[in-house]
Amino acid sequence: MNEADMVKRVFLLGILKKESGETLDEVTKSLVNTGMFELDEAERVLQELIDTKYVVNGELSFKGIIIAKEAEAEFTLK
Repeated sequence: MNEADMVKRVFLLGILKKESGETLDEVTKSLVNTGMFELDEAERVLQELIDTKYVVNGELSFKGIIIAKEAEAEFTLK
């Protein structure tokens, strides 16, 4: 897995774990605050996820949920 794919998976996981009522903008800012991304990179990744239909109408699509859950399992300590 390359770095770009890892970043997308982390972003999808962040969206999966967002609080009820939390917006994509708030999720983006939270991820930026962790130091994982710069704001411009995070906005670019989010737009790519929207363009590729992993995120639809501010929520994860079915395929977005699948990838986010795979990432969650992958990043879980065993």
